[in-house]
Amino acid sequence: MTQEQVTVTILPVDYEIEYICRGNRVIVGPKVRKCLPNGTWTDISLQSSCLLVCPRVWTSLENGRVSVSPPGISEGTVLPPSGPPVEGTILHYSCHAGFLLEGRNSSHCTKLGKWDAPKPTCLCEYPTVLNMHRGLILYIGALFPMSGGWPGSGLPASAQYAMDLLELIHYNSMCDPGEATKLLYDLLYTEPIKIVLMPGCSGVSTIVGEAARMWNLIVLSYGSSSPALSNRQRFPTFFRTHPSATLHNPTRVQLFQKWKWTRIATIQQTTEVFTSTLDDLEQRTKEAGIEISVRQSFLTDPAVAVKNLKRQDARIIVGLFYETEARKVFCEVFKEKLYGKKYVWFLIGWYADNWFKIHDPAINCTVENMTEAVEGHVTTEIVMLNPETIKGVSNLTSQEFLEELMSRLGGKNPEETGGFQEAPLAFDAVWAMALALNKTSERLKAKGRRLEDFNYNNHDITAEIYRALNTSSFEGVSGQVVFDAQGSRMAMTLIEQLQGGTYKKIGYYDSSQKNLSWFGNDIWIGAGPPADRTVVREEYRYLSQKLFAAVSVFAGLGILLGIVCLTFNIYNSNVRYIQNSQPYLNNMTAVGCMMALAAVFPLGIDGHHVHRSQFPVVCQFRLWLLGLGFSVAYGSMFTKIWWVHTLFTKKDEKNEKKKMQLLFIYPWKLYATAGVLLAVDFLSLMIWQIVDPLHVTIEKFTKEAPKEDLDVLIQPLLEHCSSDKINTWLGVVYGYKGLLLLLGIFLAYETKSVSTEKINDHRAVGMAIYNVAVLCLITAPVTMILSSQQDASFAFAALAVVFSAYITLVVLFVPKMRRLITRGEWQSEQQDTLKTGSSTNNNDEEKSRQLERENRELQKIIQEVSSPQPLILMVNGLNLHTVASSQPMYADTGGKVSKVSCPRTQRGALRSIKSH
Repeated sequence: MTQEQVTVTILPVDYEIEYICRGNRVIVGPKVRKCLPNGTWTDISLQSSCLLVCPRVWTSLENGRVSVSPPGISEGTVLPPSGPPVEGTILHYSCHAGFLLEGRNSSHCTKLGKWDAPKPTCLCEYPTVLNMHRGLILYIGALFPMSGGWPGSGLPASAQYAMDLLELIHYNSMCDPGEATKLLYDLLYTEPIKIVLMPGCSGVSTIVGEAARMWNLIVLSYGSSSPALSNRQRFPTFFRTHPSATLHNPTRVQLFQKWKWTRIATIQQTTEVFTSTLDDLEQRTKEAGIEISVRQSFLTDPAVAVKNLKRQDARIIVGLFYETEARKVFCEVFKEKLYGKKYVWFLIGWYADNWFKIHDPAINCTVENMTEAVEGHVTTEIVMLNPETIKGVSNLTSQEFLEELMSRLGGKNPEETGGFQEAPLAFDAVWAMALALNKTSERLKAKGRRLEDFNYNNHDITAEIYRALNTSSFEGVSGQVVFDAQGSRMAMTLIEQLQGGTYKKIGYYDSSQKNLSWFGNDIWIGAGPPADRTVVREEYRYLSQKLFAAVSVFAGLGILLGIVCLTFNIYNSNVRYIQNSQPYLNNMTAVGCMMALAAVFPLGIDGHHVHRSQFPVVCQFRLWLLGLGFSVAYGSMFTKIWWVHTLFTKKDEKNEKKKMQLLFIYPWKLYATAGVLLAVDFLSLMIWQIVDPLHVTIEKFTKEAPKEDLDVLIQPLLEHCSSDKINTWLGVVYGYKGLLLLLGIFLAYETKSVSTEKINDHRAVGMAIYNVAVLCLITAPVTMILSSQQDASFAFAALAVVFSAYITLVVLFVPKMRRLITRGEWQSEQQDTLKTGSSTNNNDEEKSRQLERENRELQKIIQEVSSPQPLILMVNGLNLHTVASSQPMYADTGGKVSKVSCPRTQRGALRSIKSH
């Protein structure tokens, strides 16, 4: 990218831009530039470019030197190798004394990211590696795992192929540390003297590596991957051409991140190599923000460990075990169905290609079972065969090496030859040792000493061999051979996937460069890489919209009915019959019913209609509309029934004066009673919302499997209106309301036989109280029990409100409407007194008017008496009561009370009126 390719308009001073390259290109030149006050950028004279990188193996030469001409530098200028070799880089090669350069002495990195010539080699001028010591035989003691957990029958042929003047003495260690200890002492205490030890698997290398320093022996392993072997204090003379098993872990972490997995599981065979590898993986995953949720291990039987993986929903599983144990593991995997599109297994890549098809009497699964279980698993393995078609120090390409090895194996099937994949590592191990001995021979010759002077007490020669190995760097059939400070091989990682029973290369990873080369040919059983866990999809349970719509229609019609009833009551408030039913309390009842019906709408509103942040407002509407609606409607009815019971169910006849005074029902007393009930509810709700306001809580239910074949679970959620101490508040409210309902039922029952004109609808009020109380006392506990079932809970609560409101409105107002309509009683009191003939059918009213007229006549008579005696007279409906008393007399005529006097001589007349 050039400066002209960066297009901007106006940027502030000190603004920084950063160049980022796509793909495998790297930035050459300034990576970051800053805007200067003079309007230019920093390093304006230097160009920034994104260039391809050529393979690094060309930048080193065994037994030679490499100089570099970087791109953009004048021709003829050479520098030591530094940084990645990019397009335009020219390498110049030359050999040390005693070596001849084979190939071109320069190589140019092209724009395709490849070198224009094969890498040259520096060959020794002598016909053989140790030609100056012709006739001298040096012996290597090898402990190859020819059988056991990691068989390697093909390794001796590979190692012997690399031998010339070196004699290989090898035993079968069976990959058993105990057996290897016995064989090690046989090698050390029998002639001839071995100059180097060459163990195979990690368990054997641990024993050999620790013991070797006691005999001043160099140990060079071709197949040990245990991370523990990288400890220089414990294994001071140990080298290996097989990289540490921890080299797999950066690749694994890179793949986890590529496929967006943050949760994995592991299962391992209980051995040091796998335990230390897993410890390193755990540390790396932790740094990458990846969780190891399950870590299982086994010694010989993996059945329980596999079952635990299944039980704990492991999906991405890293398996660390030897080949023989791998067959046991995957037989159990097949039995537990821990494979398929929901699972991915990561295995070690150095198993034989047909390891799962090999007959094993230790398992009871068929080849078909095993093939089904292992399909799609991913392996990571150190690159053991050079992918480049170049000749290395052995003057062989990797393919030529394989052809020669096959001929030495007698045409055996590589898939059935144990250790075939590690054969290039064994071959390069011998070459590394031979080259190191060659360097050591030259250095010893300069000191007047010889390699044949070596014995187990000679530390100086061992130190020279150590230095020679530690500085080794050459191109082998397995790739570039270089040892780090701990004696471990540095290499790239190959990523393969089993597709249709065959391993396919799907990528490479260079951990030193953190560069992933991906081929894009990975195949999955499902639509793509599976999820690292069962995906839990949250789904809110919402109220049935059909149910909500149906109940809302009934609630809306109920509100219209309430409006009609309220309008009727207000319009006919001057009619005597309406006046005698306490119309203002009836108005309160109608308003309360409409408020309760209006509460049905917020009862049905949930997250389907409003955002969760607005849900607390809906909760407040529910509480206040329903609470105050109940208080207004039921409170007004309770007031009526309370005063009827207070006035007309007194059994004490001793104090007739008090009883007669209570017969006067003043409107303010009724309103005060209803107001007290409303104030109690209002204050309780206000305190509740101030101390412990309502908020939204989410109830979680048991996870459910979807009907579709999806790798998900449904987590049902339900929104509730709640508070921190909701049970306490509901207990107080329900307790108070419950007592009020029970008291209302009792009062309605006690006054069912009372007949009074001043509250002429108290029987209808009692019937309404019966219905409301029964519905409320049933609905409240039922809705609490069904709170987790949104449809049932709403249906019970809403229908109880609707039925209570309908019953109350119909019982209280429809009879009044029917009476006024059928009897034509639409006139006010004044009109009624002028047109008494219009109500001839109302006998009770006619009697009442006649009694009123007689009462007025009696008042005139009483006023004429000179010494009047007090008397109380009251006309109330059709009943007229008289009591002898010394108090003034009162007459009630249509709601107007007048004070009159009556002599004792008139008691007979009064009694005649009463009988009339």
